[in-house]
Amino acid sequence: PKGAAASAQIYSLVETAKANGQEPYTWLRHVLERLPHASSVEAYEALLPWNCSPEMPR
Repeated sequence: PKGAAASAQIYSLVETAKANGQEPYTWLRHVLERLPHASSVEAYEALLPWNCSPEMPR
């Protein structure tokens, strides 16, 4: 059951990225590189796929 929940969470992130015009791998890499340095609510919100530019560096 834990594996199914983890898979569903990743699938949800991928589909949300797609729905917001992001290439999922690029967006996830962007988030994972910046997440350790986020120190405010605003910094976390900036990582959401609907707040990232579709022209984000690839």
